[in-house]
Amino acid sequence: MSNDGVNHDRRRFLIGGACVTGAVGAGFAAVPFVGSWAPSAKAKAAGAPVKANIGKLEPGQMMTVEWRGKPVYVVRRTEAVLESLQKTKDRVADPNSEASKQPAYVDPFNRAIKPEYLVLVGLCTHLGCAPQFQPQVGPMPFNADWQGGFFCPCHGSQFDLAGRVFKGVPAPINLEVPPHRYEGDILVVGEDQEAA
Repeated sequence: MSNDGVNHDRRRFLIGGACVTGAVGAGFAAVPFVGSWAPSAKAKAAGAPVKANIGKLEPGQMMTVEWRGKPVYVVRRTEAVLESLQKTKDRVADPNSEASKQPAYVDPFNRAIKPEYLVLVGLCTHLGCAPQFQPQVGPMPFNADWQGGFFCPCHGSQFDLAGRVFKGVPAPINLEVPPHRYEGDILVVGEDQEAA
């Protein structure tokens, strides 16, 4: 057979066109496949930071926000509450939060960036129950010299108003302080404070 009648330019053009078409088709097929590796919008939202306006939170009040499916307690503490932390320091298991889970930028004693605002993950460190906010001072059925704090009714764990666990209760460590920062009156839970 003779190659005399073959148009080589046309053959190269058709082969090149087929290759380009195949490459474009492969690209279109790969985009959804690679896109399926990205986390879903629901997964992104589950780990996303949460913002809460704390400007109207009155002294002595608590609000709860949800972050990563967990309750986060935000308590606006009074001067009297901050002074009471000294009264409980000998009765708590880890007064300086050496074994607790908290960011390095929070004060280890009052466990806050701003002493006035306490931010805690509202899950007991024993079995993950939600401790109740008990801000009143005075004798309580579970503590004769109660200075205010959190009481977990499931198994009797008690925490002061810095989230520090009392000695002799089932919870092994203080309540967790999540990463957080402030933008004026807006609390951002889930993002670390920038280094000063």
